[in-house]
Amino acid sequence: MTENTRPLEGKVALVTGASSGIGEATAVALAEAGAAVAIGARRRDRLDALATRLRDGGARVLQLDLDVTDEAQCTAAVARTREELGGLDVLVNNAGVMLLGVITGADPEDWRRMIDTNVMGVMYMTHAAIEGMVAQGSGDIVNMSSVAGRQARVGAGVYNASKWAVNAFSESLRQEVTERGVRIGLVEPGAVATELTDHITQADAKAGAQKMYTEMVPLQADDIARAVLYLVTQPPHVAVNEVLVRPTAQQR
Repeated sequence: MTENTRPLEGKVALVTGASSGIGEATAVALAEAGAAVAIGARRRDRLDALATRLRDGGARVLQLDLDVTDEAQCTAAVARTREELGGLDVLVNNAGVMLLGVITGADPEDWRRMIDTNVMGVMYMTHAAIEGMVAQGSGDIVNMSSVAGRQARVGAGVYNASKWAVNAFSESLRQEVTERGVRIGLVEPGAVATELTDHITQADAKAGAQKMYTEMVPLQADDIARAVLYLVTQPPHVAVNEVLVRPTAQQR
C-alpha cells in the first residue's frame, strides 16, 4: 500500500476473534491501512502465525490471549493495547459463534455459549473501551452482527436472539455517544465462507447450513473486512451506522 492509501496511519485497532475468518481478514486490512493492530483470540498458535504475517508487512502488532466471555480478560486486553501500542482508536468486536439448531430438544449449553460470546463478549469489550474513547473525543467501535439480527428463522432462534441483542445494544450506544465524537458501526454479513458452520452441534442444522453454502457463491472474509475498513475510514463528520452485506445469490 502506498502512503496516500494508508488512512489509518498512526491509529491503533483491536480485533477480537482474530485467529481466523473475518477477524483475521479484518486485522490484515486494518494493518495494511496503516494501523497498529492488537489481535485477540484463544488459539495462540494461529495468533502467532497472523502476527508474523502482519509484522512481515511492517505493522506494529500486539498478541492477546483473549476469551471474550471473561470480563477480566476483556478489561486487561484493552488496557494492554493502550499501554503497549499507545492508545485505542478502533475496536472491532468480531468474536462470535453460530450454533444453529432447533429450540425443542436443544442443549442449553449451546445457548449459553452464544449469549456469552456473541452478546456478553461485545458488552465486556465495549465497556472496557468506551470511556477512554469518550474521553479522547474520538473512536470507532464496530460490532459484528449478522443478517440473522434482522430476520428470525426456524433453526436459528437463539442465534437470532444473540444478534438482535447486538443490534439493539449498538443502536442504544450510538445514540449515547455520537455527540461526543465516538462512532458505533454495525456490520451484518450474510453467508460467509468461514469456520462457523463447523462448530454447529445439531447434525441436521449443520448439514443444512453447509448445504446452503454449497448452493451459492458465499462471501469471503475479505469482503467483510472491506466493509469494516469502509466504516472506520470515513471523515470524522460521517458515521456509517449499519452495513448489511449478502452474497448476490442469497435471498434472505
